[in-house]
Amino acid sequence: MPDQIPIDPGAEVGAEAHEGVHEVLPDVGYQRLAIVNVAYVGAAGASDGAWVLVDAGVTGMTGRILHGVEHRYGRGARPAAIVMTHGHFDHVGALRELAERWDVPIYAHELELPYLDGRAAYPPPDPSVGGGMMARLSSLYPRGPVDVRPWLRTLPADGAVPGMPGWRWLHTPGHAPGHVALWRAADRTLLAGDAVITTKQESAYAVLTQKPELHGPPMYFTPDWPSARTSVERLAGLEPEILVSGHGRAMHGAAMRAALHALARDFDRVAIPEHGRYVPDRAPAGEREAP
Repeated sequence: MPDQIPIDPGAEVGAEAHEGVHEVLPDVGYQRLAIVNVAYVGAAGASDGAWVLVDAGVTGMTGRILHGVEHRYGRGARPAAIVMTHGHFDHVGALRELAERWDVPIYAHELELPYLDGRAAYPPPDPSVGGGMMARLSSLYPRGPVDVRPWLRTLPADGAVPGMPGWRWLHTPGHAPGHVALWRAADRTLLAGDAVITTKQESAYAVLTQKPELHGPPMYFTPDWPSARTSVERLAGLEPEILVSGHGRAMHGAAMRAALHALARDFDRVAIPEHGRYVPDRAPAGEREAP
């Protein structure tokens, strides 16, 4: 298996969770929902339309998200929008229920739209990558698509993020064709989605314990490793101060940046699985599937 990139535990950031929401900054929080995180952008107590939900967790978590919203923004609060880093099953589980409840726009990169408007399913996951139970079970995970066409919008071409002044979206493909990360240069805060994660997502034990380690995207659901490498290199080049990922704990500071640079530098060795149907130049040609 690829090596892990450990992070000094002192690099973790985020106040003690209330209703499961960890406050990283006064206007940035994240909530762990089983195996995945959602993020809240907007100061606690912000009025309707003055905050944004990033991603929508796994199926069955609508109630948990609404409890987090009530704690952070008040009963019945509605966001300006829902912004999707990508459309994998563990990020869209509550999406339609929340859209129906809130009737707000859902923004995603144009290359993710087929997976969010009912047109296409993602390539099959790859349980052969190894690493633990989460990978072994991946053939059972839904591939979509979901259909939220009434609310679906394309992220603006100029890089702006609706409802999030001061933030930009960055195209970070590899894990998904239209995967995006969200970046605020003013304080170097990065919402990385699954382009970079801080737990070994292939292992059920690691997912449970949340030991801080920096990893590339979940191996069992990443079909384009060259693009994934380029995306990690791009994010490392930003020199973020705060990193909130789609899986694992939020991190900050020099130790996190050093680990991120090590991941970018040694990506082929530490992030790409030793074998698998999408692994470049390793899988038999007849077993590879184009992303």
